[in-house]
Amino acid sequence: MTILQYGFMQRAFLVGILLAVITPCIGMTIVLKRMSMIGDALSHASLSGVAIGLLLGSNPVLGAAAICVAAALGIEGIRRKLPRYSEMAIAIVMSAGIGLAGVLSGFVKNSANFNSFLFGSIVAISREELFLVCGISLLVLLTVIFLYRELFYIAFDENAARISGVPVDRINFIFTVLTALTVSVASRTVGALIVSSMLVVPIAGGMQMGKSYRGVLVFAVIIAVSTTVGGLLLSYHFGLKPGGTIVLLEVLWFLIVLVGRVLWRQRR
Repeated sequence: MTILQYGFMQRAFLVGILLAVITPCIGMTIVLKRMSMIGDALSHASLSGVAIGLLLGSNPVLGAAAICVAAALGIEGIRRKLPRYSEMAIAIVMSAGIGLAGVLSGFVKNSANFNSFLFGSIVAISREELFLVCGISLLVLLTVIFLYRELFYIAFDENAARISGVPVDRINFIFTVLTALTVSVASRTVGALIVSSMLVVPIAGGMQMGKSYRGVLVFAVIIAVSTTVGGLLLSYHFGLKPGGTIVLLEVLWFLIVLVGRVLWRQRR
């Protein structure tokens, strides 16, 4: 009997691989714009959307998505108003999200549902949530492919991109919404507390292996997909939490590559 004979594991692998492909696509621009902590801010804000969804009796993932989009737009708005201190936007939105989630969680009767979003529950993905992840993944991939050059310019220098005629504000708005949607669905699967790791760690590993923008992105996707598959297999056979296992494998990969590069340079 193979692991893929179970329907819940089929959904887990499909959702995990899809997220492993799109999170580096989003994370690449986030890292290059030096906004690595935006994943933390949005994931914590998503918890308040989860609480609202549970209180209203609606789908908590949709609530998380709505709040994530609002939080992401808030971060972008504050960044524009305070360009010299743009990193404060992330801290402000994160604080608001944590505070609101803390207050609203006290009114949620079934705390188990709320707590499942802290560390994720990828093996408990429903068919409806699977379709939601598939739709968002397709949207992210098509947008990244279509706006590849614009995102490349903006990631390195927004001012130069604007001078070159790139519609920076419009691209930033689209990218902000995509980031929020990605974080909201990833929070459901791998957990709000560690979703930012999936956005950043594969990119960090890819930077140690790739020599170009495209090369880093390709290696980051390979790292994310490999560690996702490995994490799901380990969690199934040893009863581990899938989200935490996946992230630990990503960190391990990064450390191995980093140490390997250091040793290689010393030998040369």
